[in-house]
Amino acid sequence: MPGVRAGRRPFSGGAVRVLPREPPVLRRAAVRRGDGRAARQRHGPRPEAQAPRGLERARHGGLPELGADHRQEFAPVSDRARDQGVTVDDYGAAALTQTTVDAEFRRRLEAEPDRPFVRCGPERRTFAELDDRTDRLAAGLTRLGLGPGDMVATLLPNRIETVEIMLAAARLGVVQVPLNYYLKGDFLTYQLNDCGASVLVTDEGGYDAARGLLGATGIRHTVLVDEPQAGTMPYGDLLSGRGGPGHASAPGDLLSIMYTSGTTAAAKGCMLSSGYYVAVGRAYGLRGWVVPGDRMFTGFPMFHTSGQMVAFMSALVNDATISIAPEFHASTFVAEAAADDASLLVGVGPMAHMLLAQPPRPDDDAHRFRLAVWVPLGEPEQRAFEERFGTPVMSEGYGQTECVPITNSAPDGFRDRATSGLVSPLLDVRIVDDADDEVPLGEAGEIVVRPKVPNAMYAGYWNKPEITTATWRNLWHHTGDHGRMDANGCVTFVDRKKDVLRRRGENVSALALENTIRRHPAVRDVAVSGVPAAVGDEDIKASVVLEEGAELTPEGFFEFVRWEVPYFAVPRYVDVRAELPVNALSRVMKHVLRDEGVTGAMWDLHGLGLVAGRHDRRPEGASA
Repeated sequence: MPGVRAGRRPFSGGAVRVLPREPPVLRRAAVRRGDGRAARQRHGPRPEAQAPRGLERARHGGLPELGADHRQEFAPVSDRARDQGVTVDDYGAAALTQTTVDAEFRRRLEAEPDRPFVRCGPERRTFAELDDRTDRLAAGLTRLGLGPGDMVATLLPNRIETVEIMLAAARLGVVQVPLNYYLKGDFLTYQLNDCGASVLVTDEGGYDAARGLLGATGIRHTVLVDEPQAGTMPYGDLLSGRGGPGHASAPGDLLSIMYTSGTTAAAKGCMLSSGYYVAVGRAYGLRGWVVPGDRMFTGFPMFHTSGQMVAFMSALVNDATISIAPEFHASTFVAEAAADDASLLVGVGPMAHMLLAQPPRPDDDAHRFRLAVWVPLGEPEQRAFEERFGTPVMSEGYGQTECVPITNSAPDGFRDRATSGLVSPLLDVRIVDDADDEVPLGEAGEIVVRPKVPNAMYAGYWNKPEITTATWRNLWHHTGDHGRMDANGCVTFVDRKKDVLRRRGENVSALALENTIRRHPAVRDVAVSGVPAAVGDEDIKASVVLEEGAELTPEGFFEFVRWEVPYFAVPRYVDVRAELPVNALSRVMKHVLRDEGVTGAMWDLHGLGLVAGRHDRRPEGASA
């Protein structure tokens, strides 16, 4: 199999300076869990990883190992930043990032086997039940020919099976590839082929989107969690037997590939290790976003980093439990969370906007929520949510699939709500200009990141060594985002340097969307851009130039795009124009299109009642 195999470790940063002050949350965590030696005594010795092969890893898109001579010490920016700095050496780096998802799960299993841990809709699982099903699933995947380093793709909405497959992959050493459930057409075909998965686990809706294109992929087995159809196998068959003890995975072993949209048509698969999954959960626990005993209720999709790492892993490693909403419905979300006896709400900022847009109810504050995490969310909206629902809001956080969280402040520590928060204790962050020189405090530049401890970030882009190398130039991961840092050590996200749109909490590759629209027979050229949305993120505007003599109607445009791209990527506005604005190099000047905004001459597809639904699928028999 091409790419990184089990046992290869991602790039790690340098040693970490022990800070003179240790926050209370860290002291509590250290007492509760003990140091790395105690953890190893509970769980046994950590399996030895294979010797790293840096050059081979780099050829396949991974980051080469660096020797100790490359390591440096990193100090906090200021006294206020130091007040929430973390003495990771005192805590034990092994306890932070040098353990695995399966080891963390077994720790919880040993301590509380009969405790209900995860719920999604009507389905609930205790640790013991999850352990049994994890063993059975691992055996079932083995019968399908999968072993350490092989790929299993999932195309699922929020369902309990997503959690089971993730845990089974962690135990078996298989790499899970959670695909966005709303992918279809070329978007879906590309990602299935790029990852090289031979097994796809999906439901009826996902199969409707995928079956017409599976012949053009390497998928050999399709498993349905719903009633099986011809040519598929039921999910229950994977649970019909037991296997051996599983794979002795190491923290640096690859656990998942998650695709993130970029400025190119080819989405990038981020290689994420088991240790990185644990590190993300630890980072949120160290800053008090998740505390032991929390009952988390989240609307995050489980095919995203936000669902699997920010939510699920934070609950797992910080001794909390989690309830996953099958779908987010603003009219019922708060009531469902209250009925679940939740202490913690977790979601994206646009969800909070939609909750605030609901008519007030007399029971809005009839709950026991300790904290509501909405990232990002403006300060006025934070205050409005706190006033209406009687719940403190935490919104100072920022990250991306490659490195999350880059920033996150503590709810009970120093905060500046107008910023994205303090730098994560596991990362080093700088703001640089185009020459990678650090800019003065307060000035905007690109946000660049590198890890302080092993496994605190991604391991490179799958099958894209050139992009990995370019992104990690000068040994810093370049986020492609603009931001600024102040004297308190807080980072403020300014805008995206790269050409990616953000709609309904999803990244949309501009170039991929443009390539799809260009396939319409009436379209000669197109450029898509973002315009401010009434509620969160952006709406998408498509500026279209037609072929000579061609005609295009709003209905015709909508019906074409609707079946070719995810619902969140369907443009709201269409601007039919004679030419696109270009510069002397014939490059489209998208800033001109953005500055033009929306005019009355454009088609507002939503205003015309043309709105794509989440579950829209091409009618059977309809032409592509």
